[in-house]
Order: sequence, then C-alpha cells, then structure tokens
Amino acid sequence: MDPTYISAFVTSIQNVFSTMFQLPVEIGEPSIKTDRAMTHDVSGIIGVSGSMVGTIVLSMPSETASSVVSLFTGMEMETDSADFADAVGEIVNMISGGAKASFQRKDVSISCPSVVIGSGHIVSSQSGTPCVLIPCTTDCGEVVIEVSLREAVEESSTVSTAA
Repeated sequence: MDPTYISAFVTSIQNVFSTMFQLPVEIGEPSIKTDRAMTHDVSGIIGVSGSMVGTIVLSMPSETASSVVSLFTGMEMETDSADFADAVGEIVNMISGGAKASFQRKDVSISCPSVVIGSGHIVSSQSGTPCVLIPCTTDCGEVVIEVSLREAVEESSTVSTAA
C-alpha cells in the first residue's frame, strides 16, 4: 500500500477532529492488522471503489464514540439510537472524504457509511489486501482507523478472431 494513502487519513482525521470537535488527535505508530476482530465496539465503515478499492473503518469504544458524537451534535445520544449511528457514519464519511480529496489523479468513489455497534463484531476486507491500523488518541479516548486499500486491477479481455 502506498504510504501516502496512510498520511492522507492521518491528516484528514486531525483536520476533522480539530475543526468539527475542537479535539486534538495524537497519532500512534501505524501497523499491519493481523487478526479479523475489530479493535473496538463501534465501527463506521466506508467502501471505496474506482481506481482504488477497499474499505475504511473508524473504530472506537462506545464511551469514546458517545463523547465524540456528543461534541459533534451538541447533545447526548443513546448508542442504540438511529441518530447515534448516523452521526458515527457522518464522522467516518468526513474523514474518508477528506483523505479521498488528496488522492490526486485517482478516480475514486466512496460509499454511504454503514455503522456496526456491538462487541466482537468482524469487518472483513478483501483477501490479499493488507489492512493498516492507525491508532489515535484524543481527550475523549482511543480511536482507530483501519485502511485496507489497493489499486484496482483492470481486467484484460481476450478477443478471439475467427480465420
């Protein structure tokens, strides 16, 4: 995976959290994910398609997610409410969109976000595509971005001609 992809997500989460929540983000050492289980129990998920394919996951403990959503919306919400999930989805959407903007000369689309809440859930990425964990620390708690991206491979078509 191109290291500039990772730096795009680092810059984007720092911009989103400082602008939207007035919350500084300290970035830890990125590493390759070695197991399938999610790091935390609230995950916002974005699919990526086009010249790059893969998934972006923003994962947080429910307490951290509650604090961040409260800063974002200006009110407290229960984690089982639809508005809570929408807020988490919008946060991962803003981070992914900010990173996508820096992928110059790439035709990339991001999906509408999905949110999974619950301990022990698994978000699978495409086999053969490494997943980079970017640990982040905020005053609200730990946040992890999981970036699993690769260049799309164009299928070559074989044309047979009859003689």
